[in-house]
Amino acid sequence: MQNLDDLLRDSINKATADRGQFNVLIAGRSGAGKSTLINAVFQSNLAETGQGRPVTKNTREIRKDGIPITILDTRGLEMSEFKETIAELEKTVQERCSDRDTNRHIHVAWICIQEDGRRVEDAEIELHKMLAKHVPVISVITKARSDNGFKDEVIRLLPLSKGSVRVRAIPEILDEGHQLEARGLKELIDATSEVIPEGKRRALAAAQKASIEYKKAQSQKIVAAAATAAAAAGASPIPFSDAAILAPIQIGMVAGITSTFGLELSKGTLSTLVTSAIGVGGATFVGRAIVTNLLKMLPGVGTIAGGAISAATASTLTVALGQAYISVLAEIFLRNPNANPSGDTLAEELKRKMKNS
Repeated sequence: MQNLDDLLRDSINKATADRGQFNVLIAGRSGAGKSTLINAVFQSNLAETGQGRPVTKNTREIRKDGIPITILDTRGLEMSEFKETIAELEKTVQERCSDRDTNRHIHVAWICIQEDGRRVEDAEIELHKMLAKHVPVISVITKARSDNGFKDEVIRLLPLSKGSVRVRAIPEILDEGHQLEARGLKELIDATSEVIPEGKRRALAAAQKASIEYKKAQSQKIVAAAATAAAAAGASPIPFSDAAILAPIQIGMVAGITSTFGLELSKGTLSTLVTSAIGVGGATFVGRAIVTNLLKMLPGVGTIAGGAISAATASTLTVALGQAYISVLAEIFLRNPNANPSGDTLAEELKRKMKNS
């Protein structure tokens, strides 16, 4: 049997490595609403709380520990020397995109253009041409209130963009009291997901808070992979007393989902989930405990006993656990997109969800 501490450490390391890092370049003139957009889309109000490091004279790098994203925030497009700004930026883009480490690449660029301005500047056209040679570009039409054909104009003038999305990052109240709700953030996440590498989508899911559905969709992939692995293990067959073979699969799945939802992936949190909601004995993981506890929680299969866990049963148990955990996290984040639940809270909610499913 594998020591629990080792199992938790291995699961955390793998989940972190599989999630990776997502990097986005965000450009636009002053007043285009870049900071508001960043705070609305990504965790922890990054434009305010993230640490910015100068990269070029007009570009800063925004990062924050625990969030798998780097934002390159580019300014100075309205300046007379914008050609110099673009030239400096291209050197940075080329250097990062040629790095062997894909976690340093720039995976997408958002060019922010304010809808109220009704104008696409020469600097924005030149910038989109330069960036499109190196990375996918999405045109983000910010402060969207009334299109009147402006999106079509953006598409015409920035034809190398992979998509154009109208966004209103926060609700607005007009003079007469009519409120315009936020819009377009989920569509921006979906458009971004379509153009970045598959291996970076889990990091995007973790870093963003605009779309719970996107977090769920990426987590579902983790559950599907774990179910396949569990089925293969169950087909061995596994003697019931040796069910610990399922432990790395199921704990790894829980670690991966936790990471994808953007929560801190610590041994403390994962240990609490495992010991309280799944079942562990002492300092060493007991495979029988995880299976027994899950069987008791699942209606209709609680009477299974004896020789071996079938492939179907192993897969069913794994899917039930994964789906319940995704549901718990989705409910928490729907109530509060900036939630930071404790391991105890997650464990109690997961036990409740499993018993009621």
